[in-house]
Amino acid sequence: MADIDERVDQYIATTADFAQPILHKLRAIVHKACPEAEETIKWNIPCFLYNGALLCSMASFKKHCVFTFWNGDKMEDPQGILYPVGKTSMCSLGQIKEASELPADKLLSAYIKEAMRVGTPATKKG
Repeated sequence: MADIDERVDQYIATTADFAQPILHKLRAIVHKACPEAEETIKWNIPCFLYNGALLCSMASFKKHCVFTFWNGDKMEDPQGILYPVGKTSMCSLGQIKEASELPADKLLSAYIKEAMRVGTPATKKG
């Protein structure tokens, strides 16, 4: 994987046992779907950048994890798996308590590619 940030490794290592397989899987799927993704830590959580813009992020809490698309409100959601995050442009997959609750790799990869499409400067409106 290119553009790996050791701070993301450290973040995952400090999460609860249930969260580590979820976060490892999400990280791997992001890098497979978007090999150009750059990892960073923003707001104390792992974030993935594409073409310099926020693409998605992941975080762990006491009893669940979240995976968020930063321009989720612009994304096509044919499977109805995205949930709005407050009054923002973000959408998440909801609360994830175990890796088996994640969408299939192929489906999640398609959503990541959709996030790449809507997040690229050529498709931004306004």
